[in-house]
Amino acid sequence: MTAMVEISAVHKFFGDLHVLRGVDLEVERGEVCVILGPSGSGKSTLLRCINELERISAGRIVVDGELMGLREVTRGTTTELHRRSDKDIARQRSRIGMVFQRFNLFPHMTTLDNVMEAPRKVRGWDKARARTKAEELLTMVGLSDRMEHYPAQLSGGQQQRVAIARALAMEPDLMLFDEPTSALDPELVGEVLAVMKQLADSGMTMLVVTHEVGFAREVADQVVFMDEGLVVERGTAAEVIGNPQQSRTRDFFAKVL
Repeated sequence: MTAMVEISAVHKFFGDLHVLRGVDLEVERGEVCVILGPSGSGKSTLLRCINELERISAGRIVVDGELMGLREVTRGTTTELHRRSDKDIARQRSRIGMVFQRFNLFPHMTTLDNVMEAPRKVRGWDKARARTKAEELLTMVGLSDRMEHYPAQLSGGQQQRVAIARALAMEPDLMLFDEPTSALDPELVGEVLAVMKQLADSGMTMLVVTHEVGFAREVADQVVFMDEGLVVERGTAAEVIGNPQQSRTRDFFAKVL
């Protein structure tokens, strides 16, 4: 069985800035992969490349057996890579849920309507089906009593839980979390991490960029430490956090733990 995510020799340039420098990484189905590292190490850029919010400069990203953003065209004995159409990339992206630092909820819509919007517009679900799914997800994230509230009436932690429910409403095969607690007041972090732990326990494949080392220790099947666009070290939480082999990894955890 192929891995859910296969990243091979991925490079990303922004002009002259070489942000990803040949990243290789595999994430198995049902695995929680937590990516740690200093700011500017390429962690968030890697997530954005996985779901085609950024185009890679070189390499390959395969999700659930399908090459992301590109398609292979064989002519005679040669195989060329061609850019997929925008419509096909949108189809690929619809299978991947992403939760950002900022919640980006529609301010003029209720919590319920925020979660219902994408399944209705993208999947073409009728209102009854979308509502049933949204109610189920909002209950799961502990917001059954906030369905008719607007984002401005919710705390930051509540808004982020709505954002998680909204991503799950598309029934994704893979969830990406880009520092989902970094914009929250410290006392609100726990409620979002609790929902993420619940999701991990359900068997969802997850890639999580975070500074929450405790979450990595408790939930991660694989911990990846990145620095300067490279995967410096990876393994279990006990290996990477508890007994790092690389000096750069040891220096990092000496400062954050």
